[in-house]
Amino acid sequence: MGDTITLLGTKGGPAIYPSPDMRMPTATLIELAGQRIVVDCGLGVTRGLVEAGMRLPDLSSIIVTHLHSDHYLELGPLIHTAWTAGLKTPVSVHGPAGLSAYWHAFQRSMAFDIETRIADEGRPDIDSLVWIAPMGEGGFARIGPVQVSALLNRHPPINESYALKFEAGGKTVVVSGDTAPFDGFAGFARGADLLVHEAMIAEGVDRLVARVGNGARLKQHLEASHSDAEDVGRLAAEAGVKALALNHLLPVDDPAITDTVWEKAVRAGGYEGPLHIGRDGMAIGV
Repeated sequence: MGDTITLLGTKGGPAIYPSPDMRMPTATLIELAGQRIVVDCGLGVTRGLVEAGMRLPDLSSIIVTHLHSDHYLELGPLIHTAWTAGLKTPVSVHGPAGLSAYWHAFQRSMAFDIETRIADEGRPDIDSLVWIAPMGEGGFARIGPVQVSALLNRHPPINESYALKFEAGGKTVVVSGDTAPFDGFAGFARGADLLVHEAMIAEGVDRLVARVGNGARLKQHLEASHSDAEDVGRLAAEAGVKALALNHLLPVDDPAITDTVWEKAVRAGGYEGPLHIGRDGMAIGV
């Protein structure tokens, strides 16, 4: 297993629509120093992991950046599907307060199936395999040789929303989570081998909100809670990152927002290094 970051889902927001290039919501696989860590579990994460070549019974570490549905809607189904595929070893799940309530509610909703499979198929107790752990700023976990740190980002109205840093073997990968620009992030991401950052093209926001509804309220949220691609380029240049990947793209299905448009916006911010415009299934070596 090489050091690889796979963008399993690159669409910003929870809804999906028919499109020639349909993308799924946020999920990322971090493969670093022999460890596999799933970051966020948007709709489609289970299929994305299998398509990336991961055996679901090998699932061991999950981190959820914040409690918007497009980041944890499929957390329970992922663990349950791994369990039906033969999971017998512990899974650690780090995330904000409230994640434990979600997991226990998921088990209650699936109680008949879970109890039947344990009794009828001899499966292990699924709850005993899963450890839900809180996270906070600073170094909060060591997964094998990988040190994982978090920084509160800016994603109103949610207060507990995190950017993440993964460090091992002299390599550093930073994941922005959903965030507007904020002070301190450039220092957190300084010199990273890869920065995976959300991005938005402002000119597409009006077309997006007209298509999905909610009008001014949705536009206000997007502009207050996310980062324009030009600002991402500015951040990447200031932080001196070695490579940049855009994910959680807003909008992702506007035919007028091409890869050329994304790149032009990032370069306008001053970043001149290697740039990956995220697509579902894209694997990036570090």
